[in-house]
Amino acid sequence: MGTDSKAKRPGLQLIAAKAIRNILQGNAEEIEQLVTRTYQAHHQQQTVNPDSYFLRFPDSDRNRIIALPAAIATPELQVSGIKWIASYPANLSKGLERASAVIILNDAETGYPFAVMEGAQISAMRTAASAVLGADHCSNLGRRATSVAFVGGGLISRNILNQFCGRGWQIGKVCCHDLNPDSATALAKHAADSCGLAAHPGSLEQALDAEIVVFATSAMAPYLPEGFQFSPGQTVLNVSLRDLAPQQILTAQNVFDDVDHCLKAQTSPHLAEIQSGGRDFVSGALTQVIDGTVRLTDNKPVIYSPFGMGILDVALASFVYAKAMAQGETLQVPDFFGKVS
Repeated sequence: MGTDSKAKRPGLQLIAAKAIRNILQGNAEEIEQLVTRTYQAHHQQQTVNPDSYFLRFPDSDRNRIIALPAAIATPELQVSGIKWIASYPANLSKGLERASAVIILNDAETGYPFAVMEGAQISAMRTAASAVLGADHCSNLGRRATSVAFVGGGLISRNILNQFCGRGWQIGKVCCHDLNPDSATALAKHAADSCGLAAHPGSLEQALDAEIVVFATSAMAPYLPEGFQFSPGQTVLNVSLRDLAPQQILTAQNVFDDVDHCLKAQTSPHLAEIQSGGRDFVSGALTQVIDGTVRLTDNKPVIYSPFGMGILDVALASFVYAKAMAQGETLQVPDFFGKVS
């Protein structure tokens, strides 16, 4: 990733959505392995992952733009970068995607940005890979589930479903729930048409009964009834982080991509920490489950809560950059950086 310090002033590579889509498709296993290595590097202190910065607006409590800076310094990869991602839920009613993003990669030696790319697909893909990695290791199912339910029928759920299929999961049936019935129907149709799965729209109650329950909504606060409890053996992928009441967190085994990052910003686990006054409900990090230092049981449900770390965006963006350069799928801006006099 480095640039020769004696070379001419570096240019900038632009990578657009179509090229990124082509690179991401068909690489589910390689991308999941990349996510695993990135998490392991993080827990070996080979990364820098500051808190995300949320730009909010006084006239809208739902719109936000989030900055996720990160750096990776492993023998295989030395790079820094940032994802700048906007979430505007009302975009859906305008025929636009809720989220739009760019990712910038910076050279580790000079600090110069060397790539700018469309980021929403990368963000969705790393989220999906992290979620399915959690399902692989936090469930005791051997990639065979009688039922998987999605609460939230948007882009993230679609990517997670694709990742399940790409990783060879055998799924009996899929239930799709969304406050917008059209979104639930569209996700069910995608599951049937693209993955060959038996899928149907369903109620929240039906979704909550599935063997694996995926939450991928834009909820800002918990809405599940406080008295509801998941069953022993159920696996919950708490991707959107704010759907569950503290009571559901406190009565489950809880696994995180990073505990400190997830227990803040009024996430459901953060609310559970506030209510309980401690972190006794924390089982550990996903890397600890993978390496066997944390063992899960079938006596309680397992809730995996991935905060969504900038290191994943930087790692996957670097993967995309290398593939795009090799395939000639970038647009070079050779004189982007001028000499400052």
